[in-house]
Amino acid sequence: MTDQRLVAVELDQLTIGKADEAVEHERRVAIADLLDSNTFHPAESEAGPYALRLAIEDQRLVFDIKRENGDAVRMFVFSLGPLRRIIKDYFLMCESYYAAVRDAPLGQIEAIDMGRRGVHNEGSELLRERLAGKIEVDFDTSRRLFTLICALHRRGA
Repeated sequence: MTDQRLVAVELDQLTIGKADEAVEHERRVAIADLLDSNTFHPAESEAGPYALRLAIEDQRLVFDIKRENGDAVRMFVFSLGPLRRIIKDYFLMCESYYAAVRDAPLGQIEAIDMGRRGVHNEGSELLRERLAGKIEVDFDTSRRLFTLICALHRRGA
């Protein structure tokens, strides 16, 4: 029986870099959420569970996949280009949401939050399309991976 899920996620600190404490916290939460529940099956791999190292190298997103015991499975490299616009849009929606929470009426906050979730879902679907044929993930795992990828881009103040 196979176990098609992630049990460890590491962010390559050399390529991602250190951020302020708030951003580091966001990254830790994103990893914990991903590990809590996920479906992750690299193409042509029969056995899991898996450990994933994420890195950004030459403006590309690197998925370095190993088995839980450290045996190499596969490395996938994806262009960040298709995700850039949606990540930027997501950050803008998040900024609008945080600004609204301070002093906007509840209806406006809910509308902005609905838009933010919509952009997040769009990014998750785009990521899932980019992974198709390489790594099989369910929608919830794609959402969590998109959240983590966004967290990788946050540098903080």
